[in-house]
Amino acid sequence: MIARIQRSVVLGWLLVFAAWTAYWWGRSTAVWIAGLLVLALGHSAFLAVEFMTGQRVGADDPAPRASVAQIIRAWLAETWAAPRVFAWQQPFRWHAEPDHLPAASTKRGVVLIHGLLCNRGFWNPWLQRLRAADRAFVAVDLEPVFGSIERYVAIVEDAVQRVSAATGQPPVLICHSMGGLAARAWLRGADGARVRRIVTIGTPHHGTWLARFGRSVNGREMRIGGEWISRIESEPASVQRVPFTCWYSNCDNIVFPPSVATLGGADNRLAPGLGHVEMAFDASLRDATLALIDG
Repeated sequence: MIARIQRSVVLGWLLVFAAWTAYWWGRSTAVWIAGLLVLALGHSAFLAVEFMTGQRVGADDPAPRASVAQIIRAWLAETWAAPRVFAWQQPFRWHAEPDHLPAASTKRGVVLIHGLLCNRGFWNPWLQRLRAADRAFVAVDLEPVFGSIERYVAIVEDAVQRVSAATGQPPVLICHSMGGLAARAWLRGADGARVRRIVTIGTPHHGTWLARFGRSVNGREMRIGGEWISRIESEPASVQRVPFTCWYSNCDNIVFPPSVATLGGADNRLAPGLGHVEMAFDASLRDATLALIDG
């Protein structure tokens, strides 16, 4: 579903671009260029507001403060990453890397779980690496897109079953953003021995300040102090059942303040100066995460 929505957005953008060009081409080069800049970089202004808000909200957070240079670099990187993911990988390349379940695999497998407004295409660079290593994997699509996080439990369960059946070993779960909460929701009703480790990247384990503006069911569930977050926090600690590695950033423009992406007792790892989407595409973070699969 999210692929269809994002394809429609891209098509709408192209139609506006064509109409703007048809009207202003030859009339005013300055106005034409100004319009193109707004169309191409309008999202960057929203990202800038997110980064500034995140730094202000996280001013008293125990995570190290980001430098101005780190914030600017993260903003520019996120400006580039957003259209690459939301206007190309997810709407048009979401099945470019199908699930890989080799027969009689002896290597531990992986389940990859994306976040809000994403689909399995988000993981394409990871899937390429896993396929090259002939490692079994399933990348899920969490649907309904705007439904409750609780409704994703069955999807995670199916993926865990498929990878476990292919390898004979409990898989590692690698999750971005809301995907980590879907993994925790699944873990509540599952035997912890069925998964080797859960790695979360920018997951709002304690909610996120930005979710106060969320209007979807899952968006509201990620509010700090909200009913859903409070319920999952009041249950037995996930880290007592399964080893967790939690990546968090002092430049996360979606999940902030930074420490909400950590868990007590987990292997919490700071990814300094990385934006929310960029974290999942950082080569060193990806290498370090993949090294945990057999750890």
